[in-house]
Amino acid sequence: MSGFLTTHVLDTASGLPAAGMQIDLYRLEGDGRTHLVRMVTNDDGRTDSPILPAADFAVGRYELVFQAGAYFGRQEDISFLDEIPLRFGINDPSSHYHVPLLVSPFSFSTYRGS
Repeated sequence: MSGFLTTHVLDTASGLPAAGMQIDLYRLEGDGRTHLVRMVTNDDGRTDSPILPAADFAVGRYELVFQAGAYFGRQEDISFLDEIPLRFGINDPSSHYHVPLLVSPFSFSTYRGS
């Protein structure tokens, strides 16, 4: 079985899923990074498909960049946070990696979900 990567973004200021937030995924190699995909969260704060599907899943270092500033700006807020980069490693090619983001205009939190 091959693994895959997902996320779920919750807007803790409103208590709702963060619908319409842009997310970019990069593969990190040495000092460089390669853009793999850009997605936007749906009404449930999730992407419509895995960010990194089983066919493209590989061991390595990655970075998810959440566009929080644009998201909160769209809601007519002044956002303290802009881009939120989360760097993480994938070392088990058969696992589901879930990287949730809890975000407000002034803070964020993440963890390895299931």
